[in-house]
Amino acid sequence: MQEGKRQKQVAGVIQEALNDIFVRMGLNMMNGGMVSISQVKVTPDLLEARIYLSLFQVSDREQTLAVFEDRRPEIKKELSARVKQQLRRMPELKFFHDDTLDHVFRIEEIFRKLHDGKDSDSTPDQS
Repeated sequence: MQEGKRQKQVAGVIQEALNDIFVRMGLNMMNGGMVSISQVKVTPDLLEARIYLSLFQVSDREQTLAVFEDRRPEIKKELSARVKQQLRRMPELKFFHDDTLDHVFRIEEIFRKLHDGKDSDSTPDQS
């Protein structure tokens, strides 16, 4: 099912505000790595916002997600204060790990190995 115009607008407002909130609260750098919001998806009824976090070089992903879950009420309160003029109801926030970056790194590694293997196969025999 395709996302509606209002869903995209609400997701954009939430993502923009959360980026600023994360920087202000120090949530963008955690566990030796960087945390950023890769995507925000809002349900059709606008009651739930799914925030997908990209975790770059974070040592413990589970602990990082737990920190976001623990600080969710504080994040939601700050977000509500920022977007109260634009939204009637504040959606529930749910945080998820976006593993797209992990897939990209794995694919690059596979291509690198294939390329290195091809280079070693293409050397002529000296017999």
